[in-house]
Amino acid sequence: MPFDYKHLRWSSPSDWKWQALPVRPEMLPELVPPAGVLGEITPEAAAATGIPAGLPLIAAAGDKACEVIGSGCLEPNIACLSFGTTATINTTHKKYIEVIPLIPPYPSAIPGRYSLEVQIFRGYWMVSWFKQEFGMDEARLAAQLGKKAEELLDEMINAVPAGSLGLMLLPYWAPGLKIPGPEAKGAIIGFGDVHTRAHLYRSLLEGLSYGLLEGADRISKRSHTSIDQIRVTGGGAVSNPAVQLTADIFGLPATRPHVTETSGLGAAIDAAVGLGLHPDFESAISTMTRAGESFEPNPANHQIYNELYQRVYLKMYSQLKPLYEEIRDITGYPPKL
Repeated sequence: MPFDYKHLRWSSPSDWKWQALPVRPEMLPELVPPAGVLGEITPEAAAATGIPAGLPLIAAAGDKACEVIGSGCLEPNIACLSFGTTATINTTHKKYIEVIPLIPPYPSAIPGRYSLEVQIFRGYWMVSWFKQEFGMDEARLAAQLGKKAEELLDEMINAVPAGSLGLMLLPYWAPGLKIPGPEAKGAIIGFGDVHTRAHLYRSLLEGLSYGLLEGADRISKRSHTSIDQIRVTGGGAVSNPAVQLTADIFGLPATRPHVTETSGLGAAIDAAVGLGLHPDFESAISTMTRAGESFEPNPANHQIYNELYQRVYLKMYSQLKPLYEEIRDITGYPPKL
């Protein structure tokens, strides 16, 4: 889209994107910032939906941006970790910063601010992948017990020590990634005869948290701001073992917000400010959000994770990159775009 991410408006007439894309200015709507009034519910819409006619329609933001403020992450030192289909780490900043060169930050759900984001595509989707490919026993037993399969998978995590006895996973399951590179593929190294499905599952969650920690390091380096608090939200955050190992990997307390639907809460915060129910975002976030359960890092586990992260995980992609390129050249997967 011909959008100017830095100035939060449609691109200037001289921008190259107008020439590259089959889009003209008259085809695009007027932009309204978060908490701005888009309009009101028409009688026709009211008849079709049951929503009262005349009700103001307030602009919010993207789903992840709403999660950030719904989790109470207003300051740049507080990171929002989203354990969703795409796993992300976000921080809110007043300054435009490209965490990855040429990849712009997203507009925040707060007008005039930016959401610095690093994504792991196919993030907690990998839990569904594992459940489908390796968790049929848990799925069947869960159905008999009236539980969710994820509850039984959590028991598997707790049966494995921190570090999964050296089983290390690189979570690049989505083909054709721009970051770290289009040739990237997932990898699991360190197998031995001691490893079971439980080790594989725990290493999957550990790999995702290593990837988010790498994103946190990148954000901190580019923004010159240390992250000293983390909030964990999204579907995967209902798992206590997943949140605990994240606290252990980051070496920071991992806190869940008081509700799981933080994206919806973030949109409600935009609406509340837009309607004047709160005078500003600071007071709205302070009033409408609060911390839920917090998980303290285990120092012994953190030491193991820090060694594995620094000495193994951070080297995996660069060591495997030439082989990924050979695989792509031979098999044609991932396809070249």
